[in-house]
Amino acid sequence: MKWILIAVIFGVCVFIGFMFSLKYKRRSNFFKALVLLAQKLDVGINFSRERLRSLFDGLDENLKKDLIGIGGNYTTYLDGNGELSQAELFKGINILKEQEKEVVFMFFKMLGRTDVDSQSKEIKNFENRFQDMATSAIMDNKKYGGLSVKMGLIMGLLSAVVLW
Repeated sequence: MKWILIAVIFGVCVFIGFMFSLKYKRRSNFFKALVLLAQKLDVGINFSRERLRSLFDGLDENLKKDLIGIGGNYTTYLDGNGELSQAELFKGINILKEQEKEVVFMFFKMLGRTDVDSQSKEIKNFENRFQDMATSAIMDNKKYGGLSVKMGLIMGLLSAVVLW
């Protein structure tokens, strides 16, 4: 019975560490996907002059998955007639900091509001900001992602030794 308890506590600690690590990985993937989205929107708006709804519908599944539902939340806004709200755009998304949410929100709020040239300049500006955020998120993932798993492993071993 004692061995089972130790194994369960060890497994829970490692699982918690893995979940924290997954948060950092999802955050870095989100910003990489956001950079790709900005590039695709810039090309789509400049050259094919497609509507935003068709551009979002044409995104590949991996990009949609890495955007963690923000693309779906935005297309829901495009289908309706209301005003875009930050709470609605980030519904179900809890991996971003408040400052990052504000920048991403301003990006989506800006889409479709100005002429093509101004919009292209704004998208490139946001693309550069997203690239900086992606670099920061990748560094955080390298730094804290592995650390989270290691801390979970150490806490599991520590609790196993204490319970022994």
